[in-house]
Amino acid sequence: MQFLESIFAAPADAGKFADITVPVWGWPMLIGVITAALLIDLFIFHRRAHVVEFREAAVESAGWIGLGLAFAGVIAWMFADQGKGTAAAMEYLSAYLIEKSLSVDNVFVWAVIFAHFGVPLEYQHRTLFWGIFGALVMRFVFIVAGVAVIERFEYLLVVFGVFLIYTGIKLLRSDGKPLDPGEMAALRLFRRLVPSTDEFDGQKMFTRRSGKLLATPLLAVLVVVEVADVIFAVDSVPAVLAISRARFIVFASNAFAILGLRALYFLLADMQNRFYYLKHAISAILVFVGVKMTLSLWMHLPTAAALGFIALALMLGVGASLLRSTGRWLQLRPTTHNSAASLRAGSQPGNGGRMLCAQPARCRALAPARLFLQPAAEKKFLTQSRPIR
Repeated sequence: MQFLESIFAAPADAGKFADITVPVWGWPMLIGVITAALLIDLFIFHRRAHVVEFREAAVESAGWIGLGLAFAGVIAWMFADQGKGTAAAMEYLSAYLIEKSLSVDNVFVWAVIFAHFGVPLEYQHRTLFWGIFGALVMRFVFIVAGVAVIERFEYLLVVFGVFLIYTGIKLLRSDGKPLDPGEMAALRLFRRLVPSTDEFDGQKMFTRRSGKLLATPLLAVLVVVEVADVIFAVDSVPAVLAISRARFIVFASNAFAILGLRALYFLLADMQNRFYYLKHAISAILVFVGVKMTLSLWMHLPTAAALGFIALALMLGVGASLLRSTGRWLQLRPTTHNSAASLRAGSQPGNGGRMLCAQPARCRALAPARLFLQPAAEKKFLTQSRPIR
């Protein structure tokens, strides 16, 4: 009984972080909200396998983000009577933004994994559902263990902090080489131990062939997705623990950030190159929280300052990326032949490389929206615009 109390009700370090005591109903409420959200998503919005279109992914992603941000209000209300409502809500928001930004890499890794296994688009959401479910369980274990280790061996804060600084610098200097799922030891071990088939059977993880029970490629995909999440958790969990030590806040921020990753995947999976500077922003955040954690034994940076830095870094990273992509589109490049490349460049044969839009100002105004157009819609938009006379 004392062990369970230490897991679910232990307050954070007094004087440095929000010193909260979780009500008896707090954890059941959080688990209930997460479970309800998962069940509604699975049995109402995605009951039948279908290809998730861009608009559907955008609406769902906005809904998940709205739910995550709204829970900050629940946090503030829960701990208002303890005089820690605002502090707890700010810690939650800071942790949520960190986890959300770090999780973007998961999206691009998932795209590589699905492409490697040739998973049909209509089966990807169900696979990610179970991937998210497994990730929630593993994150809970990581968070409980991480807080317990830090409370017992406080000097490990320096070790975790230096590791985050190293990870941030390594991310900035990485060459962007894509992950090769086929080279993962976990996948090789899975194929050696689990009888499998290369044929899909709808959304099933197992199927029968000649009377034998075999794993379909979707189970192998799920294994690779879970292993990838463990790798990412090694970075993200210590980063969030630099913001808060309250298990409730840390797990809630992780959970709501992870829940929206499926919709974010279908929204951003093919836009990795368009968010060029996001990697720089994430690198800066990792280094920042690493420094914060390293120095936490001697000084405490206010949560408001941490939240401000994280939000500013993300806005600058996304904003600079959009400006970069917009600028590349608006470049006038001469062309002498009709091709998809010339259409994407915004020019047509015989006009000296001038843009197709009749009004350049209108082109510049519509350029940000073009970042989110699918190739077919992008071509239609360009070809329907008049050339400059």
